[in-house]
Amino acid sequence: MKISNDELFQIGEVAEMLGITTRTIRYYEEIGLMDPPQRLEGGIRIYRKDDIKRLKFILKLKELGISLKEMQELAQIYKIHQTPEKIMPKLIEILDSHIAKIDEKIAKLASLRNDIVDYKAKILKILKQNNTKFSQKN
Repeated sequence: MKISNDELFQIGEVAEMLGITTRTIRYYEEIGLMDPPQRLEGGIRIYRKDDIKRLKFILKLKELGISLKEMQELAQIYKIHQTPEKIMPKLIEILDSHIAKIDEKIAKLASLRNDIVDYKAKILKILKQNNTKFSQKN
């Protein structure tokens, strides 16, 4: 199967396209999130559209707060089964865990907000009392 040049991209083109550095792409390869790319003569890395889709998926997971370790777990499952459907149950488990952590943080922040509002009200009450006392002395 012959592939036309417009379906192949060099690492710099991919990095620019996705708004990341070439070092990031190489790092993802080093830690097993990406398969090693094909290389042209001279060692130039080339990427196909599927590689770019995978990088976009990794970047989306990163945006969602998924750790590199969790991504490596997903990559291992994918390497074994070679089908995205096999990673979905693990991905759902990871996402549920992150949702629970976010809900916990939201609850803590809501509690902190209430504490701050209460403390502010106490300070305003003290200031009002002090201004009243000051006005009565004069």
